[in-house]
Amino acid sequence: MSHKRIPKRKAAIAVGGVAALGAAALLLPQANASQDGGARGGASTARTLKADDADDLAARLSKLLGDAFAGSYYDSANRQLVVNVTDVSGDDNNVIVQAKKAGAEVREVDNSTAELQAAARTLRTKATIPGTAWAVDPRTNKILVTADSTVTGTRWDRLESTVDGLGSGMATVKKSPGTFRTFVSGGDAIFGGGARCSLGFNVTAGDGSPAFLTAGHCGVAAQQWSDAQNGAPIATVDQATFPGNGDFALVKYDDPNTQAPSDVNVGGGQSVQILQATEATVGQQVFRMGSTTGLHDGQVLGLDATVNYPEGTVTGLIQTDVCAEPGDSGGSLFTQDGGAVGLTSGGSGDCTSGGETFFQPVTTALAATGATLGDAGAGGQQAGDGQQAGGDQQAGNDQQAGNDQQAGGDRIGGGQEAGAGAGDGSDAGSADGSGAADDQSGADAKNGRASGTGHGSGGGNAGRSGRSGLTDTH
Repeated sequence: MSHKRIPKRKAAIAVGGVAALGAAALLLPQANASQDGGARGGASTARTLKADDADDLAARLSKLLGDAFAGSYYDSANRQLVVNVTDVSGDDNNVIVQAKKAGAEVREVDNSTAELQAAARTLRTKATIPGTAWAVDPRTNKILVTADSTVTGTRWDRLESTVDGLGSGMATVKKSPGTFRTFVSGGDAIFGGGARCSLGFNVTAGDGSPAFLTAGHCGVAAQQWSDAQNGAPIATVDQATFPGNGDFALVKYDDPNTQAPSDVNVGGGQSVQILQATEATVGQQVFRMGSTTGLHDGQVLGLDATVNYPEGTVTGLIQTDVCAEPGDSGGSLFTQDGGAVGLTSGGSGDCTSGGETFFQPVTTALAATGATLGDAGAGGQQAGDGQQAGGDQQAGNDQQAGNDQQAGGDRIGGGQEAGAGAGDGSDAGSADGSGAADDQSGADAKNGRASGTGHGSGGGNAGRSGRSGLTDTH
């Protein structure tokens, strides 16, 4: 599938290498926070790790430390795992020394995991207010509570009172200038019932049929989906969850012979091969592809986030600072080396002013739907396959193809910010799909192209399968 428009901001990414294009920023803020304590034991002896390897090490140390484990995060500047610990005065088992020997930077903090979880339950009971969200931030060892612009008056007083009641040093409140909403309208990748969303990742359903994952609020907005505005349906929703414990949908291709390659098309003839599903790690650099705004990058800020959308509460999400706009819903969140991380759910702000964005973890969606990444397992693996816990090498990291694309001559767009047809962003973004399609006319449906397809989920090279662009993952 060809692409007619260039997103307002974009970057090109190839397996093993990243090229910064246009206004897309690839330099992340340092994740190494110094709040609530410092590293124990003087000079650091922490190992240099990749984010996925750090996640594996954190899982092992969580079991080793038991109640003393108070969360962890990835220090992307130093490429180290930082582990929070509490109540170590009676460290008879010397677990802190063991954690350091395993390669982690150890930091003593005040709030235990149990205390933070209890505080989150209190927020759920007393402050489930539309326009609010919260997640544990291990870098500050506090719960980060965010309130959008609709939380005012008595609702703001209620939220502030609840946070104060948690006790000093337990949570912080941040005001967001935008409004929390799902990003269902305004994109141009997949169409259903007046709603437009983005395809996340191609998968194989439990019965062996080809399918894809997208946002659950897209799945409840329409039962059938097309690759062109007003086009014939090519896929049907099999399962959808929203609101509640997640925001994901499994959509099966109507033609059982549809080819569904496990990759993400980032435009300009470039794609990232998706090798496996992987868990998010706080501090990790991630990339989001969506049909309205194209490719953007950012950082994971929190895990197990709760978001109170106008349509209801959604739990178990990933919080990031990656921007998104209406139409990006369902789009893929992934890592530089081919790990499928999440599906775009919603948030506030846009790709001009920034904001908070939340994602459905892919691992949870796969487990709930019984699907696996890729077509019949070709290149698609579940989280953890081929990974060496704590090791410095990832499965597939030897694939450096595309590194030579760092040369300026190969960079797609050359930093252009054309924005032509980039979506007017005027749609309401409601989960019921009431937002009308914008000025994308669907003329691109000719020659097998998705209507107005830019660098979004669902666009790709239709020639691979001889069918719609939805058979390429974005």
